[in-house]
Amino acid sequence: MESNNKALIILGAQWGDEGKGKIVDLLAKNVDIVGRCAGGSNAGHTIWVDGKKFAFHLLPSGILYDSVTCLIGNGVVLHVPSFLQELEALDKQGVAYKGRIKISDRAHLLFDFHQEVDGLAEVERGGSAIGTTRKGIGPCYSTKMARTGVRVCDLYHFDQKFVPTFNALVAELMKRWGAVGLKVDAEKEIARYRQYAEFLKEYVVDTVEYVQDAFTSGKRIMIEGANATMLDIDFGTYPYVTSSNPSIGGCATGLGIPPNRFGTQIGVVKAYTTRVGAGPFPTELVGPQEEELRQKGHEFGTTTGRARRCGWLDAVQLRYSMFINGFTDVALTKLDVLTGFGDLKIATAYKHNGKSLKSFPASLELLTECEVEYLTLPGWTEDISKARKFEDLPEAARAYVLTVEKLIGVPVTYIGVGVDREDIIVRNH
Repeated sequence: MESNNKALIILGAQWGDEGKGKIVDLLAKNVDIVGRCAGGSNAGHTIWVDGKKFAFHLLPSGILYDSVTCLIGNGVVLHVPSFLQELEALDKQGVAYKGRIKISDRAHLLFDFHQEVDGLAEVERGGSAIGTTRKGIGPCYSTKMARTGVRVCDLYHFDQKFVPTFNALVAELMKRWGAVGLKVDAEKEIARYRQYAEFLKEYVVDTVEYVQDAFTSGKRIMIEGANATMLDIDFGTYPYVTSSNPSIGGCATGLGIPPNRFGTQIGVVKAYTTRVGAGPFPTELVGPQEEELRQKGHEFGTTTGRARRCGWLDAVQLRYSMFINGFTDVALTKLDVLTGFGDLKIATAYKHNGKSLKSFPASLELLTECEVEYLTLPGWTEDISKARKFEDLPEAARAYVLTVEKLIGVPVTYIGVGVDREDIIVRNH
């Protein structure tokens, strides 16, 4: 942990679904605060504890430790009904959370009509659909950037601020989407949010001040990323991306933490590659191998249930992710899924017209024209789920990890070997 009281940061290094929740859960017991800085209920973090499954969308995964306070930062878009559903799930699972959840008063509210607009936009795109989760994330960030959005703090100046801002937003969206099916009962929604305002009052704080006070008092802070670098609105495979910055920059803008407070930065990397939705995927497998990987890895979305596209690990993409985020450590998850898979491949270069590209290209047209070069490594058949030291792994599994480490230039500190929270190897470099 951070002896000099800097934030520990955990971010996805691929297209999401890398197993960030497991790494957050592993390390959260050593911190006081875990904060989310971007995205919304489109995120899906799954944690297994003693065979029991916990799935989180808005709430940080650190909520399972009763000594941890969880923050929903200003960079998150808050769908209140989804938040209430997560609280209800915690109640049913016996997780005590009172006094341990804080919501930024600067966070933007995501309404049901944002979700409807998300779906209508996808239908309108037709064959060019992005494959969003239809959770309203893009439309909500759009209204935020257009400066027509509604913030949590507006709930506490309800008639003066919330009502006119809400009505103006609805009128704006109806002009664009009313003719193709958008329906909003404004009076009903206003009444509902008047009730929500009272319920949420105990959760809402100035998280910027809260975080700075925490640093000053010596508390240990973790930032939990959602989505991943290749879904970043600026650095991902645009337009097949999310609408926020789930890379390192979002940690500053989404929680109000200056970069000089950043400490250890862990990039979470699945031992192979997956992505959900449309968009380019250079190492994607097609056919029986993809289906085998999907079934063995249980590669179905936590949020949507959609089957994830699966492929080989991509060192070109990972190096690009390392450049952007400056990771100090890597957590390599789901290594156990590759057991018994036969020979394994890792992409080592993209070639375009016979020339190797130096980095991951911005142009998707160029990317689709690239030829991928692979390194082939022998697989292993031994069960590795009980391994707790690096030396416990079969030689071929160790070689795979060391090859990844060499190709991306960042030490692999954590290795996931199973679904449970204890199924992990921690290496001391």
